[in-house]
Amino acid sequence: MKTEFADVNETRKTVRVEIPPDVVDAEIERLARDYSRKARIPGFRPGKAPARVIKQRFKDQILHEVAHDLIPRAVEDALRERGVEAVDTPDVRDVNLEEGQPLTFTASFDTVPAFDPGDLSTISLRRTGVAIDEDAVNGALERLRGRAARFEPVEARGVEHGDTVVLDLERRDPGGETDKHTDVSIELGAKANPPGFDEQLLGLNVGDTKSFTIHYPPDHPIGELANTDVSYTVAVKGLKRRVLPELDDEFAKDLGEFETLDALRTRVRGDLEHEARHAADRELRADLMKQLATRIPFELPGSLVEREIDRRVEEFARRVIDQGLDPRQTGIDWNGFRESQRDPARETVAAALVLDEITRREHIEVTEEEVEHEVGKYAERTGRSPAAVRAALEKEGGLSRVAAGLRREKSIDFVLARAKIGADS
Repeated sequence: MKTEFADVNETRKTVRVEIPPDVVDAEIERLARDYSRKARIPGFRPGKAPARVIKQRFKDQILHEVAHDLIPRAVEDALRERGVEAVDTPDVRDVNLEEGQPLTFTASFDTVPAFDPGDLSTISLRRTGVAIDEDAVNGALERLRGRAARFEPVEARGVEHGDTVVLDLERRDPGGETDKHTDVSIELGAKANPPGFDEQLLGLNVGDTKSFTIHYPPDHPIGELANTDVSYTVAVKGLKRRVLPELDDEFAKDLGEFETLDALRTRVRGDLEHEARHAADRELRADLMKQLATRIPFELPGSLVEREIDRRVEEFARRVIDQGLDPRQTGIDWNGFRESQRDPARETVAAALVLDEITRREHIEVTEEEVEHEVGKYAERTGRSPAAVRAALEKEGGLSRVAAGLRREKSIDFVLARAKIGADS
């Protein structure tokens, strides 16, 4: 096999490959014999049709399979002999394939050259101080009160702000389609309520029925509703008022773990400090990744950037779906969103490549015991056995991703141990 490599730039390469005719013909003959055993050719008994007839009748299929079999192996062999590792599946073009002739093609691929990540001790970071004031503690306690609220029925008055209304609802959209819902609970003041919906309910009493139309503004986040009129008919069936518990020792005891409000307050402060430390660590690591990203001395491989953009778009689409929305009906400019992710994707890829180079240079490895420990932690979080989690990961090829993640974490710790880290007051 002949190969000819060429550099497009520091990361983009091409290789022209020529596979000898005897290798090509041998593969054609092998496939022709396979087709002969299976094919039904008029005038010939099964398996008795001459190879010439088989190759003529199934020429396109045979040549397609030859290319499918030989080209990936040839690319893999060429890269291995050259000592080059492609970061993505090579793009193959200019394929020429005929019986009795060499198979030629050109493969383009991205690679990452070795480089010097620089002096890690010159990295300067600041760690945000952890200070939890009384307002933060009080806010957290109020949220706990909110989750412990009870609802009491309201009688002898109309709907007011803050009430929860139980009603039957009929909705007619701009296209004329109607959908009905029974025993719907709507809290006045909730952010999810349609614009102007709460005002239409104010003053209604149990037993009242009302029809009204809501205009959705042009900038409404749900694209299919933007700048449209939707008609509603509601029948009020019940009215409830949200009642918060008193913030006292009894409230603390009702949560099950505390004897006094002061004990609850201490626990809340500790939880907030724990969260603040984690937030400070995330900010520190984010700053580290930004600085590492500036240390790439070459143009980033385009395939890696596109892959990271794909990941970001898919992740955002999943979040939209999790909210019960159809990504195609949200009015989101997906091309614009994709382009908006290009710069952050480039930064993510650049930082990851620097970490990978540090990992390679410093021979940072992950042991089987560390992988098992990580599998065990995941099993504990998901309530499954470690054996079941490991089996699922092995089936999906996920153990290598676990090991890669651990290696990258070790590399981050390696860098942080050498960086200058100051503390904000």
